[in-house]
Amino acid sequence: MSEFGVLSLVPPLLAIGLAIITRKAVLSLFLGIWSGAVLYAGGPSPLDDPVGWLRSVAADGFGIFTTFDWIVAGIIADDGFYVQILVFTLLLGAGVSMIWNLGGSYAVRDWALERIETQRGATFAAWLLGLVMFFDDYANTAIVGSTIKDVSDELHVSREKLSYIVDSTAAPVATLAISSWIAFQLGEIEKAYDDLGLQDAPEPMEIFLQSIPYNMYAILAIVMVLIIVVTGRDYGEMLTAEHRSRSTGKVTRDDAQPMQDVEGDLGDPHAENPRLASFFTPVVVLAVVTLGTALWTGLPAEPLSTFIDRPGDTVFNAFIDASYASALVYGSFAMVVSGFVLGKVYGIMDAGESTGATIEGFGLMLTAVSILVLAWGIGTAVTALDTGGYVSNVIGESLPIELLPVVVLGAATFIAFSTGTAWGTMAILTPIGIPVAWSMAGDHTMVAVIVGMIFSGAIFGDHSSPISDTSVLSATFTGADLIDHVRTQIPYALTVGLVSALLITVWGFTRITPFILLPIGVVLLTGLVYGLSEFDARRKGVEPIAANGSEYAGDPVTPGSESDVSADGGSQPE
Repeated sequence: MSEFGVLSLVPPLLAIGLAIITRKAVLSLFLGIWSGAVLYAGGPSPLDDPVGWLRSVAADGFGIFTTFDWIVAGIIADDGFYVQILVFTLLLGAGVSMIWNLGGSYAVRDWALERIETQRGATFAAWLLGLVMFFDDYANTAIVGSTIKDVSDELHVSREKLSYIVDSTAAPVATLAISSWIAFQLGEIEKAYDDLGLQDAPEPMEIFLQSIPYNMYAILAIVMVLIIVVTGRDYGEMLTAEHRSRSTGKVTRDDAQPMQDVEGDLGDPHAENPRLASFFTPVVVLAVVTLGTALWTGLPAEPLSTFIDRPGDTVFNAFIDASYASALVYGSFAMVVSGFVLGKVYGIMDAGESTGATIEGFGLMLTAVSILVLAWGIGTAVTALDTGGYVSNVIGESLPIELLPVVVLGAATFIAFSTGTAWGTMAILTPIGIPVAWSMAGDHTMVAVIVGMIFSGAIFGDHSSPISDTSVLSATFTGADLIDHVRTQIPYALTVGLVSALLITVWGFTRITPFILLPIGVVLLTGLVYGLSEFDARRKGVEPIAANGSEYAGDPVTPGSESDVSADGGSQPE
C-alpha cells in the first residue's frame, strides 16, 4: 500500500485535468511531475509537522531537483527502451521529411484521390490499413497517419476523426496478434505463473490465446471505428469537428496547435514530378526491415539444424522473443537511408540536401518528443509515490468472484488513464491479477479472463488519457492537436468501455460464452451510435451525419482547387 495514500493520485490527475482544461500538454505534464516531487520531498503527512515538511521541500529546491531527476530517470528507464523509442520517433520524423521532399506525399495523394472519392472511402482505408499494420502500435500510427493524412485533408475529414481512427486501431490490433505488446505480456504472464509455483501450469501462449475473446474493449474498439466509418454518424465534440471540417474545409480548429505541420515546417517539396515510389518505398522499407530485424533479434543461438527441424516453432518463438524497440530503430533508420538513395537515383536531392531534410525531420518531432519525455517523467513520479499499489489495494480481495473481472477492468483503466502507460499498467496488474484470480477461482479460464481485462483496461485508459504515448504519437502523425484528439476520442472510448464492462459483468454472473456476448456488444454499439448521434445532433441543431449538412458532402476535391486545405487547416484564399 502506498504510504502517500490518496495523495499519490495528485500528480497524474493534476496533469490530466490541466491538460484537458488548458489544452497545454507540456505545461500540464511538467506541473504534474512537479506536484509529485513536492509531495515526495516533503513526505506523506504534511499536516503532522508543517514546518518540517516545508523545510524538507525547500531543501529539495521546492521540488525542482527531484522533478528533473524523475524526468531524466523516465528517459533511461527499462534498460534504454524509452531512449530507443525517442530515437525511433526522431528517425520517423526524418523519414516523413524525406517522403515529403521527394514528393511522395503529393504522389500518393493524387493517386488516392483518383480512386477514393468520398470521406467514407478515406476513413475506411485508414481503418483497413490500421488492421494490416498489426506488429507494433508505434509503427502503426506512423505509417497509417502519414499515409492517409494528405488524402483525408483533401476530402475534408477532420484531423480529429483521422487521429481517432489511427489511435483506436493501433493498440487494439497489437493486442490481438503477434506484436511487441504480446511479447511483453507473455513475459508478465510467465513470471506470474512462476511465482504461483504450479506444477502443471499452462504455457503463457495458451493463456494469451484463451484471453483473446475476453479482450472485449480491443475487439469492440475496432468494431466501433468501423461503425462510425460506415454510418458516417458522430456525436460529442467529434460531431462539431466534422461539421466544421466538412462545411468550411478547416481540418483543425482555428486556434489548434497541431503536433506536426509538415508543409508549414518543410516548405514545398524538391520534386517537380512526384512518384509513388517516393512514398511507398520508404514505407515498405520501414515495415520489412522492422519485421525482419525483429525476427533476427529473437532467433535463438542454436544450430541451423534446429531451424530446419522446427521452422514454424523457431519463427514463432523468434517473434515472441524479439527486441521490438531495437527493430523499430533499425527500420526507421533504413527508411531514412532509402530516402537518400531515392533522392540520388531520381536526381531530386544530393547528399547535402538529404542531410538537411533529415535534420528538418528531427524538428518535426520536437513537440512529440517533449511530451513523451514528460509523460515518462509522470510515470517515474507515480512509481515513486506507488500510485499503482494504492489503486490495486483499493480493489481489495473480498469482492464476489463474479465481479472480479469488471473490477480489474476498472482498475486497469484508471491506472492507464492516470499514468499514461498501457505497458506500465500491465506490469502493475498482471502480477497481482493472476494470483488473485487463481486463489479465488483455481481456474485457468478465470486467469485468461483477467489477462483479457488487463489488456482491455490498459487500452481503454490509454485511449482516454492526454498523457498516453500512443495518444501523443497518433496526434503527431495525423497532424492533430493532442488535446482535441483526446477530447473527441473520449466519448467513443467511454461508449466502448461501458459496453465492455456490461458484457463482462454478464459473463461473471452467467458464464455465457464471449462468442455470444461480443455480437450482442456490436448490436449495442450500433444502437448507441445511432441514438447518441441523433440526440446530440438535435441538441446542437445540426445533422447527425456531417456530410448531409455540408457543401462538400462526399464530393472529391481535386488537387490545386480553390477548396484545397492549407497547412493550418484553413481554406486557401481564392
